[in-house]
Amino acid sequence: MSLLAVLLASPTAGVAAIGAGIAAIGAGLGIGKIGASALESIARQPEATGDIRANMIVAAALVEGVALFAVIVCLLAVL
Repeated sequence: MSLLAVLLASPTAGVAAIGAGIAAIGAGLGIGKIGASALESIARQPEATGDIRANMIVAAALVEGVALFAVIVCLLAVL
């Protein structure tokens, strides 16, 4: 049985899909904000580009990890 069939058959699938969607949108907004702030910081202090870039990548990875856990939890709620 495919994942799509399970999602369509379950009564809680709609709620889980909405939760997964909200998690993905939130991660996109968070990573966008991190990127915008990093570019602004680099524009203000070009000599700190390496440090800012490293911190940006770590923060984006943490946001992406939280979003992945949220999507997994939403999928587990269906099963």
